[in-house]
Amino acid sequence: MTAPLFELRKVTYAYPGRQPVLRDLDFSFAGTEQIGLIGPNGSGKTTLARVVLGLARPGAGQVLHHGAPLVRDRDFTAIRREVGLLFQSADDQLFYPSVLEDVAFGPLNLGLAPGEAVARARQTLERLGLAGFERRITYKLSGGEKKLVSLAAVLAMRPRALFLDEPTNALDTATRARLVTILNELDIPRIIISHDFDFLAQTTRTIYALADGRVHFDGHTATHEHIHAHVHAHVHTHAHGGVPHEHGHDHDHDHDHDPA
Repeated sequence: MTAPLFELRKVTYAYPGRQPVLRDLDFSFAGTEQIGLIGPNGSGKTTLARVVLGLARPGAGQVLHHGAPLVRDRDFTAIRREVGLLFQSADDQLFYPSVLEDVAFGPLNLGLAPGEAVARARQTLERLGLAGFERRITYKLSGGEKKLVSLAAVLAMRPRALFLDEPTNALDTATRARLVTILNELDIPRIIISHDFDFLAQTTRTIYALADGRVHFDGHTATHEHIHAHVHAHVHTHAHGGVPHEHGHDHDHDHDHDPA
């Protein structure tokens, strides 16, 4: 049996002076799914993403990549290349003056020659409908434009899977709809963290709720079966009346600046 792309085993994480936001959490991602994680602010969703990529180190438990435990900081290098993380705030992701420089940075860091990196960056921008943005100044972009450029920077590295943290945060209606279209055209596995159930229903196939430090699932895999994960983390299935059960996952919707 093939090991999952990544797995969390009995992970517990607590911010200093606070109760654990993740408690004895089990979560696995085969690397083929399109998963939504929903939950209120502070439930641990962002923390889960940070733990997976080694940006936060749990107090207990293991993170595994293809079945191998990740212990030291350098152990996370490979998983960061395979799993592209889109941060909640585009300002945390964009740091070069021009759009082309930002999107080409990842491919350059992967070892591509400058000409190849620029060509890939231009190709990715065009794919997302951002042709002509190459010389735009990143800090002058609108919030929606920054989000799309950030996604282009992640995709330019050609990750095996995506981990998107609140991608609709502060987006206007038009950009949100555009993001839905882009994601549905991308043939790439993904985990999307969001408090927006309707967005998850349009862009993922399975939705879990993070609650009480763990991930919960109601037993159905189709998001169109009218599954609701409410802000208090109660999962309901109106069409089938299924009984929720834990699925080794965690429920959280935290921000990097709002620990959870």
